[in-house]
Amino acid sequence: MSSLAIWRRVVPLAMLLAAAPAAGVAEPDPSGRSAARANDAGPKNAPAVTAGDLRFPITRERLPNGLEILIVEDHAVPVVTLYSFFRVGSRNERSGRTGISHLFEHLMFNGAKRFGPGEFDRALESRGGAGNAFTSEDVTGYYEVFPPDALPLVVDLEVDRLTGLTLTEDSLRSEREVVKEERRGRIDDDPMGALQELLGATAYVAHPYGWPVVGWPADLEAITVEDCREYFRIHYAPNNALLVLAGDVDPRSALAVLHRGYGSIPAQPPALPAVANEPEQAGERRAVLRRPAQLPAVALAFHVPGTATGGAEVFALDLIQTILTGGESSRLERAVVRDKPLATSVVASNVYRVDPSLFIVQAEARPGVPLADLERGIAAEIERLAKEPVPDRELAKAKNQTRMDLLRKLKTSAGKAEQLGMAAIYFGAPEKLFDLPQAFDAVTAENIRDAAARWLVPDNRSVVHLVPAEPEP
Repeated sequence: MSSLAIWRRVVPLAMLLAAAPAAGVAEPDPSGRSAARANDAGPKNAPAVTAGDLRFPITRERLPNGLEILIVEDHAVPVVTLYSFFRVGSRNERSGRTGISHLFEHLMFNGAKRFGPGEFDRALESRGGAGNAFTSEDVTGYYEVFPPDALPLVVDLEVDRLTGLTLTEDSLRSEREVVKEERRGRIDDDPMGALQELLGATAYVAHPYGWPVVGWPADLEAITVEDCREYFRIHYAPNNALLVLAGDVDPRSALAVLHRGYGSIPAQPPALPAVANEPEQAGERRAVLRRPAQLPAVALAFHVPGTATGGAEVFALDLIQTILTGGESSRLERAVVRDKPLATSVVASNVYRVDPSLFIVQAEARPGVPLADLERGIAAEIERLAKEPVPDRELAKAKNQTRMDLLRKLKTSAGKAEQLGMAAIYFGAPEKLFDLPQAFDAVTAENIRDAAARWLVPDNRSVVHLVPAEPEP
């Protein structure tokens, strides 16, 4: 269960590293089923929900302006995390203005009416806190980790930039250069990043998922201040947001602080729905990328269901991901890395996205190994999944690995906050987090075989070969 994201920065503070989820290219994971209903009249403590090894209560409220608030009370350590999720990502952009979601993430730290440029981080760090942010195809998120008594300050900081963000030609020019440099480091000068970008552009012909979260270079140059103001008004409205507060807090007192800060921000008309018009793929697509690189590589992408409508197949594909590359004894690790050394590394990802997504397998070839041989080795293991039932012991192991991965993410209050938010984004309700253990337990060997036979087939895949080229003089 993975999802690609772009993170603003890594803050090397002990508190952040200890309490917050790890930054990187995997981001938010999933979650939830709705057991507690929103109530405008006041907070309701939902009864503790038990599902496998998961059990913790949620306080939930929706303000009159549409802002949804979740609070998880956890007094294990004197630390609090506030996550602000906005239901907007590169999926919500339009051709010609790609990358505006990620660019806007940067602009959110560029100063506002009360706290000017750089003051957000300085004020937060002066109270022992730290923060970060990320942008993905479906969501933009901001979080802060801080001592409990700093909650009023953090709310002031967040509300200030939601109501008085500075958007000028100078700020846009400055942050655009930062994003362009980020793009150069992650994609233009990184052969594996360029491989992933071409894979997305090959697999999708119509859906916004086909362009990179960081945006196309010409589009970044074309974004105007007026574009940013309109984007901000529509997508950063309280009725398009979810706050998750977790840690050493009293829910009722915390809600009073959140009410005072966020309650007067006006709602906005909802954004137009994202364009989800990807036609069914009717044959294999191939592309070749020639870039300076140490080793050749291959990436395969198969169209698969998104989390909004995929149902049980999403969880079957998750387990296939684990069966293929979940540890040293996984199938592809043995087949192409250890037993028959074709690759230096291999990874499979069932990428979580709201709309129909991709199941990706990517491998770097060993020196002297033809990419065609490596690709055949990968394809053989995928085809075997569609023909032979996974043995009971292997399936049980994959389920245990998946369950333990989820439990590790829920060890901290910050992890609980992130996973509840991702459940709301990907599955429509934060409480569906608690259904995940049963969802994985319900997957059978037949479900695995059916999912592989339906989705992981040649006519449904796109393949990109990275062929090392000599660097330009």
